Amino acid sequence: MNSIYLVEAKYVDNYRIFLKFNTGESGVVDLEDLIMKYKVAAPLQDPQKFSEFFLDSWPTLAWECGFDVAPESLYYRLTRNVAPGLKVA
Repeated sequence: MNSIYLVEAKYVDNYRIFLKFNTGESGVVDLEDLIMKYKVAAPLQDPQKFSEFFLDSWPTLAWECGFDVAPESLYYRLTRNVAPGLKVA
């Protein structure tokens, strides 16, 4: 099974982040809907706090407040394709 992971993440503006995956795909995703939806992400409604993300050991896009977004989910947001190696039920 192929695993997908982030190799790069850069803050763009507002709730947008440039992402690059190990598959070569790259582009900008807007995460505003997630930030506004989940209570754990409430601190990230401040764009300055949102911009302070990091790639954890998986590597998953994560923030100190405990909110994170899986690479597979980000890949789908960017490409509208299911990550290589994953099956859709």
